[in-house]
Amino acid sequence: MEEEQKQQTIGVLNGVFAYMIWGVLPIYWKALDTIVAEEILAHRIFWSFALMILVLLCFKKGKQFLTELKVIISKPILALSVIMSGILISGNWLIYIWAVNNNHVLETSLGYYINPLISVLLGVIVLKERLSFIQVLSFILAAIGVLVLMFQYGKIPWAALLLALSFGLYGLVKKKANLSSTTGLTVETMVVTPIAVVYLISLYLDGKGEFALLSFNTTNLLLIGTGIVTAIPLLLFAEAAKRVPLSMIGFIQYISPTITLCLGIFVYHEQFTKIDFIAFAFIWLALVIYSLSNAKRIRIFQPKLRKHNTSV
Repeated sequence: MEEEQKQQTIGVLNGVFAYMIWGVLPIYWKALDTIVAEEILAHRIFWSFALMILVLLCFKKGKQFLTELKVIISKPILALSVIMSGILISGNWLIYIWAVNNNHVLETSLGYYINPLISVLLGVIVLKERLSFIQVLSFILAAIGVLVLMFQYGKIPWAALLLALSFGLYGLVKKKANLSSTTGLTVETMVVTPIAVVYLISLYLDGKGEFALLSFNTTNLLLIGTGIVTAIPLLLFAEAAKRVPLSMIGFIQYISPTITLCLGIFVYHEQFTKIDFIAFAFIWLALVIYSLSNAKRIRIFQPKLRKHNTSV
């Protein structure tokens, strides 16, 4: 029992640190706001892939990676899922970087607040799952919040919706792939790295690239660091997911958009009116209702799962 509690504590700490890093990432992208989002994305893909190769070598997971890679190549549907994962997460990264560096930090926060509810909607549409009354209520409340923002700004919050949709689809596709965390991230970045490399080379040949070869200036170090700030929270999250119940993860995940929201208001001084507060309040209420309902449902089924696991 003590060992189980110790593992859960480790898992919670990993999860908290992962979401804290994701929450403060706007600070990192703002440090690169003189560079176009496409170039930052290309570096983020390339250096993430390079770092994951280093992780595989350091932790002696190369054999496991090659085994899983052979399985991916031998199954066309699985290979397509991995390619789609790489494209979706790259698109998500691009939207996020662009939004932050174009003063839409609050919108990125909104995107990750509504992401769980978008995932529920995708489950209904794609997996034909049935919604409970609580889930329907949560979705309606969140929709009201988004509609209030649309009325406030006179336009659809595209960045928020695209962030939520792309990450929701990414989660859906990854669920089908069922790969280890290290292999998954390595292959996802590997499939889009050739595109990133071609783009970076073309920038360099045109004399437009911001990365100076054979130099250790601040910009270079920040661009190389994009791989670190991408991989570390993902690896921390993977460790958390192994040890922490889904209900706990459901609550921890709101650390990230909450930190981002605070940065947008108090650090970058983006406009946050009473109407914005009302809209976010609807979304927060929807998430509280959904999360509490989900936690209760998981607790109900946990004894059955333990009984089943014991009998196997």
